[in-house]
Amino acid sequence: MMLSFTAAARAAVSRLGRALLLGGLLATGLGAQANEAAIRKNLPERLPNFPTIDEVRRTPMPGLFEVRINGTEIIYTDAQGNFVIQGVLLDTQARVNLTEQRVEQLTALPFDQLPLKDAFKLVRGNGERQMAVFEDPNCGFCKRLERDLAKLENATIHIFLYPILGQDSVTKSNHIWCAKDRAKAWEDWMLRNITPPAAECDTSAIARNVEFGRTHRITGTPTTFFVNGARVPGAVGLERIEAALQAPRR
Repeated sequence: MMLSFTAAARAAVSRLGRALLLGGLLATGLGAQANEAAIRKNLPERLPNFPTIDEVRRTPMPGLFEVRINGTEIIYTDAQGNFVIQGVLLDTQARVNLTEQRVEQLTALPFDQLPLKDAFKLVRGNGERQMAVFEDPNCGFCKRLERDLAKLENATIHIFLYPILGQDSVTKSNHIWCAKDRAKAWEDWMLRNITPPAAECDTSAIARNVEFGRTHRITGTPTTFFVNGARVPGAVGLERIEAALQAPRR
């Protein structure tokens, strides 16, 4: 038997459906607020010297919340802050590192906000693809990265001298910045272990690089920036560099 509904009945059903949906969304929102309040209250009370909580967000995993501290650091907890997890959250279906993805989002920096006047260039081929790297001349991972960068084609690499590993790093950075050919002095040292000759000039750009790095939480070298805004710490391989260079500008 088929049932028929009058226009009034259909309208009543529609209103009921909207009311139920609104009620469900309201309940979800209130629940999320209660969870956040509990997390913000319990974690600092139970863990001495716990940093200020910047943000609390649900994760795709039911019952798990992301807690952001110190600007860009991520930890995880349950709805009441009874347990804390320090580590990475992986989406095994999508095969995505959600923690890494989130940190990259938080630390992204528009390429046009980099002070490129305080860097020097390494140009490969036509130089049409651009990237920037903050490096310490005494950083072993930086030297590993430079070996990969030497294989790049059609790229301009902006090198920011970022001496954070000691006074010798400052001295070498100053000599490289003051060299007649900065790119050659840099590659001679990083690729061929030829110590940069002593030279003197205005090295305030290097001090500005260090201050910029502190402001933008560049805590290690190498740290690479791409035109799509992505920030990548560490000596990543050539394959990942190529993929990032192909990504569209943000």
